[in-house]
Amino acid sequence: MSQPLLTRWLLQGEWRSHRLQSIVAVLAIMFGVALGFTIHLINTAAVSEFSAATRSLSGTSDLTVRALRSTFDETLYPMLSQHEGVARASPVLEIAVGIPAKAKTVHNPALKILGLDMFRAIGITPDLLGVPAEDKPMDMLADDAVFLSPAAMEWLAVTQGDSITVSMGTRQITLRVAGGLARAHAGQRIAVMDIGAAQWRFDQIGQLSRIELKLQQGVNHTAFRETLGKELGASYLLTESQDDDARAHNMSRAYRVNLDILALVALFTGAFLIFSGQALSTIRRRSQLALLRVLGMTRRQLLRQLLLESGLLGVLGSLLGLALGYLLAAMALHHLDADLGAGFFPGLEPQLHFDPLAALLYFLLGTGVTVLGSLLPAWEAAHTHPAPALKSGSEYTVLAALRAPRLAAVCLLTGIIFAGLPPVYDLPVFGYLAIVLLLIGSMAALPYLCGLLFSTLLRALNPSKSNILYMLAVTRLSNASGLAAIALGGVLVSFSLMVAMAIMVTSFRVSVDNWLAQVLPADLYLHPIIHQDMRGLTTDEQQTITSLPDIARIDFIRSIPVTLDPTRPNITLLARPIDRNDPGLIVPLTENALSPGEIPPDTVPIWVSEAMVDLYGFKTGKQVTLPFADPSQLFIVAGVWRDYGRIFGAIQMELSDYRKLTGDDHVSDAALWIKPGATIHTAVSALKALPFGDTLEIMETGRVRAVALKQFDRSFAVTYLLELVAIGVGLMGVAASFSAQTLTRIREFGMLRHIGLSRRQIQRMLTLEGGLLAGFGIITGFLLGTGISLILIFIVNPQSFHWTMQLYVPWAWLVLMALAVLVAATLTALVASRRAASGNVIRAVREDW
Repeated sequence: MSQPLLTRWLLQGEWRSHRLQSIVAVLAIMFGVALGFTIHLINTAAVSEFSAATRSLSGTSDLTVRALRSTFDETLYPMLSQHEGVARASPVLEIAVGIPAKAKTVHNPALKILGLDMFRAIGITPDLLGVPAEDKPMDMLADDAVFLSPAAMEWLAVTQGDSITVSMGTRQITLRVAGGLARAHAGQRIAVMDIGAAQWRFDQIGQLSRIELKLQQGVNHTAFRETLGKELGASYLLTESQDDDARAHNMSRAYRVNLDILALVALFTGAFLIFSGQALSTIRRRSQLALLRVLGMTRRQLLRQLLLESGLLGVLGSLLGLALGYLLAAMALHHLDADLGAGFFPGLEPQLHFDPLAALLYFLLGTGVTVLGSLLPAWEAAHTHPAPALKSGSEYTVLAALRAPRLAAVCLLTGIIFAGLPPVYDLPVFGYLAIVLLLIGSMAALPYLCGLLFSTLLRALNPSKSNILYMLAVTRLSNASGLAAIALGGVLVSFSLMVAMAIMVTSFRVSVDNWLAQVLPADLYLHPIIHQDMRGLTTDEQQTITSLPDIARIDFIRSIPVTLDPTRPNITLLARPIDRNDPGLIVPLTENALSPGEIPPDTVPIWVSEAMVDLYGFKTGKQVTLPFADPSQLFIVAGVWRDYGRIFGAIQMELSDYRKLTGDDHVSDAALWIKPGATIHTAVSALKALPFGDTLEIMETGRVRAVALKQFDRSFAVTYLLELVAIGVGLMGVAASFSAQTLTRIREFGMLRHIGLSRRQIQRMLTLEGGLLAGFGIITGFLLGTGISLILIFIVNPQSFHWTMQLYVPWAWLVLMALAVLVAATLTALVASRRAASGNVIRAVREDW
């Protein structure tokens, strides 16, 4: 028989005989590749779209001048336009308006409007110029004309000539769609209008958001940027396109990396299931493989044959994973938007593009993981001497190298050390390495722990009083701990990862729920259609709300974005009433705050979120300056608080201090307490009856919490999916492992039948073995999963997202899943035992001679 024919014959025989094991291996690799490829496609589309859209807003400009606040005085524009080295300057006013028609159906019903000087924009941002009707060329300067991008027109369901109603604060403005932006970036929802009209319509007279600069030829950009930065001072930022790209990547990097790691964990699980299946396969065919060696097959040929078996499974799983990943990415973009529900890229509709290089990378990764998972058992089978391998019982000495307590101890100890190391570039690199080392160390320790446990149980048994089937089961597990550990590994990996993710997600969700209960003490909350509205509620509107008869107390809050680092997303400044004597009543502090006597009289107290400590080095007692106030004004960090709503950082301060420093009397939100005896329904009706009531979003506390938790679940939708995949693949792995392992013991069962055990007794013995082994795997997996969850909760999450949480264990869910795994393993062992015990006794014993 020729070598290709023999190879094909062996492959077909193995796959036809053990379809279940092959299917499980393919599914494990498929899910791992699919999840990784999905996350890559979605995040690549979102980040690329965000970067391209940001660059399109700057056009061909060399530098962008912006303030650390949202707007600045336009008197800076003529100075810059006449500055030496500047060829062109284009002023821009950027406004986020609400769309009342979308308020009830869309989570963030905002539209970005850009006010441009059309004559100045021609030379820098020509793609943002509107295309008016042929008979209305002056619409480019009309005070009610707006030009929409194709994505915005589709989103608003309007065409040229229609009208749209937008809101800013409580004001509603009707604008006429004068045309489109023919060269706007695909998927970008923006609108453009004349800058003077935008300033007038939206109460921003004399204000700009940024100025785009085109430098003269021959000007050194780096030197010019440094010189201009010194002239403008610390209140302004000078950015280039690469700064915006860094900002886009930093916005979702931690979220993206964490999901990528979880996908790799799924691949790691698949690799171990491949290892388990291949090890059991080589053990089951040990005499057959030895016979092939006797008949002339070389070690290299046998090794290549075994690697080819698993490699083809990896190829098939990887190809299916790529197809499934593309489908999942398309579905996720449709249902969860470009950020998987995390809210990082609002207003974008990115198009999914197949990335051949990424597809090749994930294909090679899936195939490589499969081959690596089968390398050790294939190597052992190829280098075993044929003579002893032909004898019965030699399988119990297989993979003796797995019994490596020293390797296990080194991995576990190194993992514990790594867990205490700091992040690398704001990423928990050592935290993830610690998890990997704990998994490897635990699996390396399994043969030793399994042998130790069942040997101890065997010594404790009284032969005269113990059940014979129980004695046989414990004796076999004690003497074949290496083989038992292979089957046990599938339970350990899948169950420990499921436990870790369940504890982490539950701890996070319960912590968020408790945090919401603390930060939402009022009965009602209201705000304009969009958050951080530039106009918000005026002083007259605040007074009108305060005068309502059913309102017992009202706290007004001003929320504005502030830029501290051009390469990082904006932080949020929250100004609200805070009692200096007891700030913990309002602010969920994580540590003791400074008392009023510890605050210097020339400083203003602020309370910063945990992210500010990690990202900007703020800590209690530190004195800092902030860009929204006079640079000479010093602020002191009076405390640190927990914030799950703004992962890029937030600062709270007293509303009275904010108003003194800025003169801004507008507010963004209001928290209302209802008088005793009054009903929330009556108060809501009174608020809606106000002249501006239809422009407000009014929510009860329960609804705010429900919306926040719904957003949390959207953000962790992929994590839930990964958890389900881990459970499903783990259960399939348990079934495949026990099924394969019983098939390796056909001759053993024949001998037991020969000396008097009935088929039913063998079935009961195997069922008992499966239950004992699964129970030990569940206990070990729970301990390992709890350890991994502690790393996720106290190391990975604080280093990735800069928040802390409390530990909550979902006992009911874990007990349910433990019972499911135990029942699945026991039933699998029972089903497999029926097949194993149904063979011919004489034939089985004869095969052993």
